[in-house]
Amino acid sequence: MPLSDYFSKDANRRAKFIFNLIAPVYAGVDTALMKHFSRAAKIVDAEIGIRGKSVLDIGTGTGAWAAVFKRKGAGRVHGIDFSEKMLVRSRKKHPEVSFSNGIAENLPDFDDNSFDIVTASFVLHGVKKDSRKKMLLEMQRISKKHVVIHDFSGKTPLFLRFLEFMEKSDYKNFKINFCEELKSLFFEVEKTETGNGSGLYFATTQNE
Repeated sequence: MPLSDYFSKDANRRAKFIFNLIAPVYAGVDTALMKHFSRAAKIVDAEIGIRGKSVLDIGTGTGAWAAVFKRKGAGRVHGIDFSEKMLVRSRKKHPEVSFSNGIAENLPDFDDNSFDIVTASFVLHGVKKDSRKKMLLEMQRISKKHVVIHDFSGKTPLFLRFLEFMEKSDYKNFKINFCEELKSLFFEVEKTETGNGSGLYFATTQNE
């Protein structure tokens, strides 16, 4: 994990360096976020139903977002991430969920229409519009019907703004443009605020 990766022009290489670096600390933050994730998942459950459904979590990190779906009664839950150090922690913390390594823009291991819900939490804001589109098209392809994005919305807390500066993310443009980006790709789009600078973006495919 050379330091030069942080200064790379390759966004995936830079992001992988950052998340491998912060994985030990992120595991603790992840635990603190579970309460917020549980509230957000309750909204998802009320909106589209979770019990018995298969769920794919893109950019799962240490697995907390995937785990709340399992706790809400989802059937098969699988998480993917490009950081092996994150996956080491996800497998240890959440053995009830399966995990694998993968790049969100290209997921050939997953068939078309193979999950009821495809989701991502605080992932898509981190990349530029072109990469977001590639990720969303993969999520659309894999989902039978529902794509759920849990990410920034409204005022971003100062600490998170600092982290996004370090990550060199696209979160400002994301907050402004993401709903329109979704509407250009999906059949129906709905947004719900969840507090603490975050929201849920529900998108419906025409795959069924």
